[in-house]
Amino acid sequence: MSNPTDLLGKRRLIARRIGAALSAAVLVLLHLVAVYLVALAYAAGHASPWERDAAAHSSVPAGLTLVAAATSALLTWSGVKSRRLRRGWYALPVALAAAALLRLTLLAPDP
Repeated sequence: MSNPTDLLGKRRLIARRIGAALSAAVLVLLHLVAVYLVALAYAAGHASPWERDAAAHSSVPAGLTLVAAATSALLTWSGVKSRRLRRGWYALPVALAAAALLRLTLLAPDP
């Protein structure tokens, strides 16, 4: 016959693993959105010398990427704090934010 504390421990372990999988799925989805926005920011360039809106077309997705990176960093912090995720999950929001900041500052198209 099984011990009730063993069953409770197994249920907690299963609940923790399900929570970790759901957290990881939400973060991966948010990271994919941010990667798409960074790709849009870098794809926006001058189509012709008369087009002056390229800077605006580039800065909007880069700014949205910063918002998505900040949101994913907060969700990552919450997951790491509750011990569902590891610290390595911080790497992607930092890399995405760095890519967006580079596009907004050093690699911005000339107006």
